[in-house]
Amino acid sequence: MDYSAHFHREIVAFEQAARGAADGADAPLIPSCPDWTMSDLVLHLGGVHRLVARVIRERLDRQPDITDATLFELPEDRDGWPAPTGGPHHGPVPVSLVDWFAEGAARLEALFRSEDPGLAVWTWSAERTAGFWLRMQTIEAALHRWDAERAVGGRARPIEPDLAVDAVTQTFEVMAPARRAWREAPPGAGERFRFRRTDGPDLWTVRFDGAEVRLTTGAADEDTEGASQDVELAGTASDLMLFLWQRLPADRLDKVTGDRAVLDRYFTLVPPV
Repeated sequence: MDYSAHFHREIVAFEQAARGAADGADAPLIPSCPDWTMSDLVLHLGGVHRLVARVIRERLDRQPDITDATLFELPEDRDGWPAPTGGPHHGPVPVSLVDWFAEGAARLEALFRSEDPGLAVWTWSAERTAGFWLRMQTIEAALHRWDAERAVGGRARPIEPDLAVDAVTQTFEVMAPARRAWREAPPGAGERFRFRRTDGPDLWTVRFDGAEVRLTTGAADEDTEGASQDVELAGTASDLMLFLWQRLPADRLDKVTGDRAVLDRYFTLVPPV
């Protein structure tokens, strides 16, 4: 998959939504991130982009000091900008904040296009490459573009299908194990979940065994274990991704079958970030 092309489309769409909100009125709340307004969301994503850019540009092998203000290349005039902590921050979205975001996103995109994905750099994951950041930040850009569009228009375009499919896989390859470690989640007791895509052939089976998250992928026509799951969820690739990132409730999916108590336990096994 051409992650760089996806990254470009998503950051351009995010910027468009943010600029639409910079109209002099109070910043809209982000329904899917209730502690944030659009200003908080722009500051968050712009800050992440600059941190990742520093890591890749300087080939860092450890996390940079996030208390170092130079990391984020902030302009001197930040009138009306949200504070880096707390929220939601009301008041108009500053145009200068959106400009700062756009500049940082473009710089990161240029790095993604010019650097070898295999370049060894610090990440918070076991995979310590620039390619990890490209995949992660493409998914995050799509997720927050959806957040932003929903805030300004009430409706958001779905995630592109091929990116959403990859994001579902990445959830269980990367995010679920990381979240479990960060939040000291309880051990799994063999809970089995099946995620079935309704707009394509993809199928994901996940089992939580102790500290392990065991993922099997395949196609629906290869499925021979449909009756052995505790819970099965069916939906478009975009909706499954958004459910796993806690943007959509289960009742917004096409179909949910099995033990709802086990489904509820999913959010204990994979706590939110």
